This record gives sequence, C-alpha cells and structure tokens, in this order.
Amino acid sequence: MKLNELRDNPGATKKRIRVGRGIGSGKGKTGGRGVKGQTSRTGVAINGFEGGQMPIYRRLPKRGFNNVFRKDYVSLNLDRIQAAFDAGKLDAAQPVTAEALVAAGVIGRAKDGVRVLGMGELKTKATFKVAGASAKAREAIEKAGGTLEVLAPAASEEGGE
Repeated sequence: MKLNELRDNPGATKKRIRVGRGIGSGKGKTGGRGVKGQTSRTGVAINGFEGGQMPIYRRLPKRGFNNVFRKDYVSLNLDRIQAAFDAGKLDAAQPVTAEALVAAGVIGRAKDGVRVLGMGELKTKATFKVAGASAKAREAIEKAGGTLEVLAPAASEEGGE
C-alpha cells in the first residue's frame, strides 16, 4: 500500500449539497431557507434569544461548581479482572496495575488511576497496585491469597514554606 493509494471506503463521505443553484437541483431559489423573514437572511444568530424577554439561562439561578482538582478514577469490578485472568489477557505472576489493564484491553485508558470494586468473585491469587479499592474488594483479594497496595496520590505542588 502506498500513501497516494489511500482512499476512504465507498460511501464513507457524502457530497456537499450546493444550495441555490437552480430549480433542477431541488435546492434552488430559496435554498432551503423558506421565504422572507429574519432567518432567510444572512448573519442570523438567534439561539437562546427570546425576543427581548430575559432568556431562560439567565432567569434560572446558578448552582454548584466544578472542582478542577477532582480525581476521575476508572471503576473496575473484580469479575471483569477475573474474566481477563481466565482469558489469558492478564498474567497473575505480574502485578495488576493501570498500565497492565490498559495493555490487556480491560480498560480503555487509566485516567487518574483505577479503583477496584467488589462485585463478582476473584479466584486468582494476584498482586494489585491500584489507586484505590473498596472494603469488599480488599477483602476478596486477601481471601484469594493476593495482596493489595494502594498507591499514594501524587504530591500536589501547593505553596508552603
């Protein structure tokens, strides 16, 4: 295969409709804009405009806030991990880390770390090095003979002395 031979699959791209190009095109004359009025003209941006009335997004009160420092963990149940062990995607001899789970295709991407939850049953003895685990998951891992190491979050670079 050569770079100059790369093509989209047939039907993957649609041709742009050229409006206002004669009656035979099916989109001639008014070009799909209807007749007369503000929206038939150019330069109209009236999304959210309510004719001078106070718009709903300004009538309603603001509420809550977004914490920019919030960690977004990937939640993963024990049954998914056990299924990966059974399928041979994960090696029980190696520690189960976020990177190993991504490489095995169990999760898409690690985000801020992996948190193990306790749904399902774990039969394989394994070492877990994850960002967090529920009490039920911790209990199940230890019952299966494995160990759990909760990784400390990275130290934040806040001001100080």
